[in-house]
Amino acid sequence: MTMRSELGEEPAVVERLLETSMAPVRELARAIRERDVDLVLIAARGTSDHAAIYGQYVLGLRNRLPVALAAPSLVSIYGTGPRLRNAAVLGISQSGRSPDVVAVLEHARRQGALTAAITNEPGSELAQAAEHVVTLDAGPERAVAATKTYLAEIAILAMLSSALSGDDESAVQLRAVPDAIRAALLEEGRVAALAAARATEDRTVVLARGLHYATAREWALKLKELAYLLADPYSAADFQHGPIALVEPGFPVLAVATQGPALPGMLELLRRLREDRANLLVLSDAPEVEGLGDVVALPVVPEWLSPLVAIVPAQLFAYHLARARGLDTETPRNITKVTLTR
Repeated sequence: MTMRSELGEEPAVVERLLETSMAPVRELARAIRERDVDLVLIAARGTSDHAAIYGQYVLGLRNRLPVALAAPSLVSIYGTGPRLRNAAVLGISQSGRSPDVVAVLEHARRQGALTAAITNEPGSELAQAAEHVVTLDAGPERAVAATKTYLAEIAILAMLSSALSGDDESAVQLRAVPDAIRAALLEEGRVAALAAARATEDRTVVLARGLHYATAREWALKLKELAYLLADPYSAADFQHGPIALVEPGFPVLAVATQGPALPGMLELLRRLREDRANLLVLSDAPEVEGLGDVVALPVVPEWLSPLVAIVPAQLFAYHLARARGLDTETPRNITKVTLTR
């Protein structure tokens, strides 16, 4: 299957990025420092929008940069947009062809803002609209559901954070990520069994906090795209502000809970859901989650890099759930590989 083979390429994709894309990433980081930007704005759609959410957290946490997600319709539909002269504006798109994302970069460049494209297609409209281009170098992605390109996008953002910080430790930590991804792929047997056990479920929520909010959103999207499962992603904090009323005995809950400052709050919520007899499945590298439900063990990496690892079993789960439901993972209904929104 094409999608499964592309999942298997993910460790090599990150290894290649660390070799081929570090120079343009460092150049972008240098430009951001020289311009002394006071805001990063990221324009993206779909899966790339979830990569942008990771960027919002990692650049805010490690580099203290305020990061906003663009509202492309302001430019593409309403014909206006925010003042961006002192911003760095990043466009993220696997195909580089989404007209509304391109429009945001064109709008920013007319104002003299620093612009950069993160795309798998260096000759695309998005790349042409940007001053700086960082190529995902993921190779052709033929499966409709994006997997390796999403991982490449968040890897680029992690590399940008490392380049902006300039510390050697973060560069060493990045080098260890491909092996951690390989270790995550080894959990496929357990993931497939857990997916098969949930093949008849028709709804779920996907919970995470902080850096893994992006993981929750992307996991939920893959469940919708591939398994046609009504999957609603939430920040664990937002979930407690109303949606927790959905939970009844047997209600399916998927969660990501890794070591770091967000873990205590996640554990408190998971214990509460366990008491309410929710059907829990948790991706985690923390021993404290044992006994709270079905657990898929994640390799231990620094928290800021854990979204690059946790997304792998999430993608595998969506893939195997679709197959357990008798669905074709290569041709999900009603969607195409490239979606052109204006």
